[in-house]
Amino acid sequence: MRLFILLIMTLLIQGCTPSQQSIIETFNASLDGRQDVTVTDGQIQALPYSTMCLRLDNGPRILVVLGYIEQGNSKWLSQDNAMIVTHNGRLIHTLKLPYNLLEVTNLEHDPLRHTPQLRDGSQWSRDVRWQEEGRYRSAHLTSRFSLSGTENLTLGGNTLRCQVWQEAVQADGLDRRWHNTFWIDSATGEVRQSEQMLGAGVFPVAMTMLKPAP
Repeated sequence: MRLFILLIMTLLIQGCTPSQQSIIETFNASLDGRQDVTVTDGQIQALPYSTMCLRLDNGPRILVVLGYIEQGNSKWLSQDNAMIVTHNGRLIHTLKLPYNLLEVTNLEHDPLRHTPQLRDGSQWSRDVRWQEEGRYRSAHLTSRFSLSGTENLTLGGNTLRCQVWQEAVQADGLDRRWHNTFWIDSATGEVRQSEQMLGAGVFPVAMTMLKPAP
């Protein structure tokens, strides 16, 4: 996968404008993970590929690019062989992270897949498997959605009116409860920003779609 992402970046550099090349340099620097990446509105508008900002376990914010889409799932790649898989903003699988999400069931009934029908009180249940501190764990999760209000997000110089949804999650049989938060574009129904847990109340993941997948 490292060769694959390097190939992507090589192809992007060819024919890029100086502005786009500076963005690619920013991307490469962000992969070191030493400090938050900063991307200007102009750089976001000039991005030649789908991109998102990612913060793992309250660490530095990094920039990752969309590798490909498979069966509706967006697969975001990093140079150090990590992969983040999402479906309309829902984290559904990861590879080569300190903690990894291995499986989520009942995804076809995730309310985020049908955001126009999302209502106060919408519920969802699923089984999840994840890797935590080198151990394999599983749990049955139940969640309930509530609309907490609206908020404007400014991404790439564009102001998006978003509904802010809270997802109250409980792990059955475990003393773990937490909230995931999703900012959903009122115009398109896309999740443009989220804060969610990778496992049952562990390893927070924050994502901002700077340039969402097509």
